[in-house]
Amino acid sequence: MLNGIPEQSQIVEKHPKALRIMFLTEMWERFSFYGMRALLVLYLTKHLKQTDDEAGLIYGIYNALVYFTPLPGGYLADNYLGNRRSILLGALIMMFGHCSLAIESDITLYLGLGLLILGNGFFKPNMTSMLGELYRDRPELKDSGYMLFYVGINLGAFLGFLICGYVGERINWHYGFGLAGIGMLFGLLLFYFGQKTLGDIGNLKNETTKKKHDLEADKVSGRIGLILILAFFHTMFWVIYEQTGSSINLFTDRNVDRMFFGIEIPTSSFQSINPILIMFFGPFLSRFWFNMSRDKKEISIPTKFYWSFIFAFSAYIALYIGTSIYNVNVPSIWIFIFYFGLTLGELHISPVGLSMVSKIAPRKLMGLIVGVWFLSISLAQYLAGIIGGRFGKYMSYAEFFLALGVLGLLCAIVLFFVKERLVKKIEEYS
Repeated sequence: MLNGIPEQSQIVEKHPKALRIMFLTEMWERFSFYGMRALLVLYLTKHLKQTDDEAGLIYGIYNALVYFTPLPGGYLADNYLGNRRSILLGALIMMFGHCSLAIESDITLYLGLGLLILGNGFFKPNMTSMLGELYRDRPELKDSGYMLFYVGINLGAFLGFLICGYVGERINWHYGFGLAGIGMLFGLLLFYFGQKTLGDIGNLKNETTKKKHDLEADKVSGRIGLILILAFFHTMFWVIYEQTGSSINLFTDRNVDRMFFGIEIPTSSFQSINPILIMFFGPFLSRFWFNMSRDKKEISIPTKFYWSFIFAFSAYIALYIGTSIYNVNVPSIWIFIFYFGLTLGELHISPVGLSMVSKIAPRKLMGLIVGVWFLSISLAQYLAGIIGGRFGKYMSYAEFFLALGVLGLLCAIVLFFVKERLVKKIEEYS
């Protein structure tokens, strides 16, 4: 004990053992996902010589479809496949997708992206649904559990950005894509051999039995309506956030001084700042939220959403200031400050949103509703790709960053005035 606060390791012991398998499986899947994504825009613009518009459009469409396919994937899992089979099928398809990207040709490029889109639809919503089932009997640990799971996501992202990004940029683009495929294979094997820790969770027969009970029609519609309202704010946050893989990536490549003690840091490596910060701050927030919940002082989900936009606003204002001062050869410290603010914002909305969906979504529609939640990210990815591909034509970097910061501030203001109403609705349906 430290001043009456349990150590993080003590809190982890309170979580289901299956969390470890899900943590590691998701970690390797995110290694492959973010390792490939760190290279995609750079590969399209540097190797294939596409314009920013073209690369931004491909990036936006790819990410939009990645977060659209969980909708049909969740439906198929709910009604035909079950969570476990869907996860194994999705992991296998994604592994073949990365292997396809490792082969140099236009056909294998688009085939690989298509397989990743398809496989993610089976994998992503069902991991989230199963994680929620783990905490049916331990609701006070749910936000903390999702935060720990999110640390696993970002450990994988950090390794993917660092390893796949370095190999792809400095050695061979397709070797980097191939390493992402190896990471996906590790995730597939871990889940296959570790699924016994899940008990009956994720089996179609078990899920069908649990979902026989239904809710009144007005309760179902009310829950879905509440999720859709919060999904709107979720979309707006990711429109702001997802410039990191496109416009911020290109800005870092072209306008930031990346020299460190005489060594030029690869552009893709800067994206690893975000997962490093999440791995550092995530456990602290997990412990903090656990203790607030234990002491009956839990911070509401809408309030966390509100702070996510405040942090995002601060991040872009910092980058606006740094860019306004230097314009070119911007010191990398400004990128660090930017990622610091954006990461705190992400931690207050992404794992929190997933936890919220698992709390209030009707169980008989869990996979489908999780798919709807990811659909909000799909729309954000598409809009972010379009915006990121066009910003250089219509405004300066500084103006662009200021505009995104103001968008975050406006969302924070709206949430400030409606969050109490949202809190009451969440309490009603939880």
